[in-house]
Amino acid sequence: MASVTITLPDGRSWTPRFVAKIEEEKCIGCGRCFRVCGRDVLQLVGIDEAGEHIKLTLGDDDDDDAEYEKKIMTIANQMNCVGCEACAKICPKKCYTHAPMTQE
Repeated sequence: MASVTITLPDGRSWTPRFVAKIEEEKCIGCGRCFRVCGRDVLQLVGIDEAGEHIKLTLGDDDDDDAEYEKKIMTIANQMNCVGCEACAKICPKKCYTHAPMTQE
């Protein structure tokens, strides 16, 4: 299978690579990737003692830090990704895995 490649207006080729995975063990929940993504692909969640995800509301003053051990980023709307890889470029812990779209 071949990767989908786009020809840019100046004639150069570009292969978009879409977000495939975030390594939860590496993520520190800093939110840099969330802020750089304008496509609503990512969501910050809390992780409790049992390793379960707890939905968080950013900017919520009533956020109860006692409910979770740490915060991590997750992929909420993978189909919104446009393959720019801005999230991976800004991630200080290199948590992201991206993959090109393939066609048969």
